[in-house]
Amino acid sequence: MRKNLFVLFAALMITSMMLAACGTSAATPETEASLPAGSVQINGAGATFPLPVYTEWTYAFQYVDPSVAINYQGIGSGGGKKGIIDGTIDFAGSDSLLKDEEYAAGKDLQMYPMLAGAVVVTYNIQWAKEFAADATVPTLILDRQTLVDIYNGTVNTWNDPAILATNPDLADYLPAETITAVHRSDGSGTTEIFTKALTAFSADWTAGGASSIEWPVDKAGNGVGGKGNQGVAAAVQNTPNSLGYIELSYAVSNKLPYADLINKAGNKVTANADSIASDMADFADAFDEKLTATIVDGPGTGSWPITGYTYLILHTTSMADCVKAAKLLDYIHWTLTDAGAAKRAADLGYAVLPGPVLEKVLAK
Repeated sequence: MRKNLFVLFAALMITSMMLAACGTSAATPETEASLPAGSVQINGAGATFPLPVYTEWTYAFQYVDPSVAINYQGIGSGGGKKGIIDGTIDFAGSDSLLKDEEYAAGKDLQMYPMLAGAVVVTYNIQWAKEFAADATVPTLILDRQTLVDIYNGTVNTWNDPAILATNPDLADYLPAETITAVHRSDGSGTTEIFTKALTAFSADWTAGGASSIEWPVDKAGNGVGGKGNQGVAAAVQNTPNSLGYIELSYAVSNKLPYADLINKAGNKVTANADSIASDMADFADAFDEKLTATIVDGPGTGSWPITGYTYLILHTTSMADCVKAAKLLDYIHWTLTDAGAAKRAADLGYAVLPGPVLEKVLAK
């Protein structure tokens, strides 16, 4: 009961403060109720990491409030941050954290974690021998150091001893073929999560953890770029003996195989809602004053090591259209608290915010 009251109180306070900030022209409940279908247009853009669930949510929300038409374009975290700073969109999606200079340029920006998701390694291996029609192909297993070495360009073939060591059941099947390592070609929060994980995995990774880097595997001649999570997924599907990193929901929705990983605790883990939630729990107290946190390579026995929050970025005081501001807050509150919205996210492989994190977001 106390938690429900807190959520209601927080929602009312946020709405009242936002409406106060945008002036005295706010619509009354009566005028809002009479708005024609689709008359309030809310535009967002940014990260492709949450695009599948944002698409699901915007579709469902039109039945919650038909007066609102929400449009979200997956253009990458870099594009989303630029759009919200320039004022060309109403909200941005980003898995990449705002830099100090971006906060300064945007003047009144705030990041809000919405969900956590896993980055997984999908692969397209042309097996040396064909599996029998009735046999189940074992899932590829990679350890943290080997993943670093692949993207450093120092593990170059599928039958490398480092890969065989974690895949003894595949010794007869992994080919002596060059690995093509696919990466993002655009500024990407997925890349930031992935490269921060590589940085945590091994001191051998010196290319840094950022939304855009110079890839060592490109210098080795084995790297290929793709735009967006969908571009990386397509490049892997179309390139024999390749692998690439994508958001879990892209692998799930497109039925793409993805590797299990050996985590920091030394355990084999599969990317799913439970292993993402375990990693979130590892970093429950890691939020800074801007409500952001890096949550890769958690120590938990069941934690997925390449995990990250996806955020909404909003202007907190400069929205001039009070009806739009109120409708946007209604939508965000629905995504965070509605059981149906949570199920849609979980079905796609995302993990919803645990109670303590949700309370921080609603309070902020």
